[in-house]
Amino acid sequence: MAENRYIVVEGVIGVGKTSLARLLSERLQARLVLEEVEENPFLKDFYRERARYAFQTQMHFLFSRYQQQRSLRQLELFRERMVADYLFQKDRIFASLNLSERELALYERLVGWLELEVMKPDVVVYLQASPDVLMERIARRARPYEKEMERDYIRHLNEAYNHFFFHYTEAPLLVVNTNAIDFVNNTEDFEDLRGRIVSHRQGTVYYAPIEPGKTS
Repeated sequence: MAENRYIVVEGVIGVGKTSLARLLSERLQARLVLEEVEENPFLKDFYRERARYAFQTQMHFLFSRYQQQRSLRQLELFRERMVADYLFQKDRIFASLNLSERELALYERLVGWLELEVMKPDVVVYLQASPDVLMERIARRARPYEKEMERDYIRHLNEAYNHFFFHYTEAPLLVVNTNAIDFVNNTEDFEDLRGRIVSHRQGTVYYAPIEPGKTS
């Protein structure tokens, strides 16, 4: 049976989804599809005043992702292998968390039509981490527009992601606890994870590596 051709890596800000996507694309010789985050002109203001800039930020991300997904449909015709660091449908997580009731109603009218044209992944990899680990990783990478990010927001976002993927059934799902795995610096960790990703084809599976010094 052929390995998965279109792999999507997802997770909360700072969990390492882009790092894993880059490693997978290199190892599998696949096209790398990255979310255009820093190009959003409202993002810095959003982290400073979420209520005021949430709708502008959300709409920019929605149309940017949609435009990128439309171009991927052409590549799909040739079955080129691809690895992306975002799932289009995850846009709903941020919308439900950040938009007002009236803004969300307008958003829902629009996003339902756009989702009809989005390509379905062969497998989705959801990377999990605790809020403390996420905040530590965010601080370590020191992106200027993330300096204003609050721990409480990350905690709520983490809960929203967990809820979303607990109910996700659109594609095979591999849920990975990253608190005790280092796929960036540990080749064995990465290769074991890679093997599970390319071979997972049905349902939801939880992948939680045993921490060093512990036994099952």
